[in-house]
Amino acid sequence: MSIETDVKIAEGEFFEALFRGNREQLEGVLGPDFVLIDVLTGSEIPRSVVVGLVGSGQLVFDSIERLEARVRLYEGAAVVTGATRMRGRYGDQDFGAHSRYTHVYVKGPDRWRLVAAQGTPIQP
Repeated sequence: MSIETDVKIAEGEFFEALFRGNREQLEGVLGPDFVLIDVLTGSEIPRSVVVGLVGSGQLVFDSIERLEARVRLYEGAAVVTGATRMRGRYGDQDFGAHSRYTHVYVKGPDRWRLVAAQGTPIQP
């Protein structure tokens, strides 16, 4: 397998973990210092909060449509830029987002880990 393929596999595992609400899978792909910049609010959300919300079912994704993705490789790191459409619920509040994103992966001793993610809304 190529390095780009390995990064794409990690990217797929991230989105699958979100969609399935799989805490263990999410913990496996996120780096210990992962931080998310929320697409809807711009808030900085640490790994523990993301894992807790998804794992507890408080944050549920009803659909995640991956529209495009491009991988750029660097020594020990990869940057993935892409676009998605997502729908889901946060508590009792429905949400939808059409956004572009940037994901930063670093090569760990056993696998690629997502360490930073940021989304930007795409205006209709």
